[in-house]
Formats: sequence, C-alpha cells, structure tokens
Amino acid sequence: MTHTTNNPKIHQGRNVKRFREMLGIKQDALAYELGDDWNQQKISLLEQKETIEANLLRQISDALKIPVEAIENFDEEQAVNVIANTYSFQEFKDNAIASGFNYQPSFNPIDKMVELYERMLQQQKEMIEKLEKLIGK
Repeated sequence: MTHTTNNPKIHQGRNVKRFREMLGIKQDALAYELGDDWNQQKISLLEQKETIEANLLRQISDALKIPVEAIENFDEEQAVNVIANTYSFQEFKDNAIASGFNYQPSFNPIDKMVELYERMLQQQKEMIEKLEKLIGK
C-alpha cells in the first residue's frame, strides 16, 4: 500500500490549467513543449485529472518553469482565504503581542505573490519569443 501525502482537496490537473493560463500559455504550446506524443486534446484530458504521475508532473513543471510543489500544493480555496483574512492580520498580531506571543513572519506573502507574478510574466515573454522564432522559420 502506497501512502500519499497530497491534500485530497488539491486538483493537480486544475492547477496545471491555472498556472498555464496565468502564464498565457495555450494548450497547444504546452503540448509542443512536452513532446511529439502530446497534443491539445491530451493536455485538456490531463487538466481534468485530479492527480498526475510524479515524472509527468516534473516534465510539466519544467515546461512551465514553475516548481513541482506549486502544482502539487496550490489550493485556490486556501489562497482565497489567506487573501480574504489578510485585513485582520494586524489584529491577530496585536492580540499575539498582548498575550506575550511575538509572531514575525519570515517573508511577506504579498511580496512572494508579486515575485511569482513577475516570474510568470517573464515566462510568458520567453514563450512569445520562442513562438516568434518558430513562426519566423
């Protein structure tokens, strides 16, 4: 019996679709990056799968130039909750300090989101350049 640590709420295929769309990459372009035996229809079916085999997940993350962990762990509901609750973070921090518990996050989540977005824009630019070179041939 194999034990999986994946969160059952996380739909890896849907996450592939989300990241692909955020990067502005069409299914055809991802299929091209994955190799000859891939096409748009196969990518569409892949994006419907709840779990994706580890080796294929690595290939997809390489093609999208995002960490495998992003696809494995991104939970949209959790992300929305974090963003929705950000406004009350100061209140949480004030209460924590008042009770003698000092919480200092090691990073700013918004900075991390901006950093990811900038990386995604760069990936989109690189993909456009590749496509322009292909069209130019």
